[in-house]
Amino acid sequence: MASLFPDDEPTASAALPAPGPDAPLAERQRPRQLADYAGQQHLVGENGVLRRYLRAGRLPSLILWGPPGVGKTTLAHLLASELRQPFAALSAINAGVKDVRDIIEKARRQRGTVLFIDEIHRFSKAQQDALLGAVEHGTITLVGATTENPSFEVIPALLSRCQVYVLEPLSAETLRELVNKALTGDPALRQKKVRLKEDHALLALSGGDARKLLNLLEIVVESTPADKKGVITITDAVVQQVAQRPLAKYDKGGEMHYDVISAFIKSIRGSDPNAALYYLAVMLEGGEDVKFIARRLVILASEDIGNANPNALMLATSCFQACTVIGLPESDLILAQTVVYLATSVKSNASYLAIRAAQAEVKAHGVYPVPVPLRNAPTRLMKQLGYGQEYAYSHNGEGNFQEQEFLPEALRGTRFYEPGRNASEQKIQERLRGWWGEKYGY
Repeated sequence: MASLFPDDEPTASAALPAPGPDAPLAERQRPRQLADYAGQQHLVGENGVLRRYLRAGRLPSLILWGPPGVGKTTLAHLLASELRQPFAALSAINAGVKDVRDIIEKARRQRGTVLFIDEIHRFSKAQQDALLGAVEHGTITLVGATTENPSFEVIPALLSRCQVYVLEPLSAETLRELVNKALTGDPALRQKKVRLKEDHALLALSGGDARKLLNLLEIVVESTPADKKGVITITDAVVQQVAQRPLAKYDKGGEMHYDVISAFIKSIRGSDPNAALYYLAVMLEGGEDVKFIARRLVILASEDIGNANPNALMLATSCFQACTVIGLPESDLILAQTVVYLATSVKSNASYLAIRAAQAEVKAHGVYPVPVPLRNAPTRLMKQLGYGQEYAYSHNGEGNFQEQEFLPEALRGTRFYEPGRNASEQKIQERLRGWWGEKYGY
């Protein structure tokens, strides 16, 4: 996809071109106005955040993150079309830095240009760097689409200049609506007498991907003979026969995805390596993204093991890095090793509970003033006000410790961290008691 502005006309329309008669069903059914857009009501519904932007007549730079076939590309076009802003589109697969700079240069003559970049996670650092100035100064409004976690695939400088919105997998209800709309609204399909007797296979094999769903529906209708009354009956068996695929036991885009990852994490937390390996195998055989699995292991290592075994976080982080570099099939060995290690490690959620308690305090009561001795004093006035003067440098004390007050006055003596009942954190508790005596009750 690459639609640069024509040389003699700097404004390109965001409207999607009308599909030809030979276009696939998914393309023929692609919505041409926001009112026909299916799903993502948390973004484009009556109270959705993007709907509010449209009412205000502006759009921030944003990144749309979600699985394939949930409407990222369509939504980008519709948002720009609603605002009647100049529009350009690039695909990160075949666009380079020169393409980006050409669009930015032309956009300087058309302020408010929306630049849509599909699969932005495939852009190199240099390509993403080329966008920074134009995004920051408002020369372009960037709309990026990605199936990968932007936190890992988009450079921090660009990410900080964009709002990230998550597009959810399409629900079964939404998918059924798309099927019914296609059967009754598509000029080619509505000429046929189609009876949808069963739709489980149709929905399951699509994996929550609307594009795949509609194209599979079209193939099934076209390849299924009608009965004597001219009726084409669609059943699960018919769909499986046409697709030449058994019903997926693991749907990485649907409900099974969340059930299996939940069981996987709970098995590791529950110290059962056998169950954890089973669910790992289910995900790998189902085509799950190894980076998704590895990221969850990094989170678990901190949330459920923490300082009971600090090596767990290091191993999980190394696992993620290795899986990113190596990929499948060899990553299964790295994942298996890490899963067994984490499942058989001592556990503690003390750090997790501690930060949640601290966050709850801040949310409930706001931010208290920092004690004066701890404040930075970069100016003469601040020094005159006593900032930092009574601070006791810890390394000047015996054992590199000097007792002083670090918490705001209103929170003195408050304990957020409760060491876990394991050997490693019991040693931490002993050190805290030795330093602070009865101050925190350790």
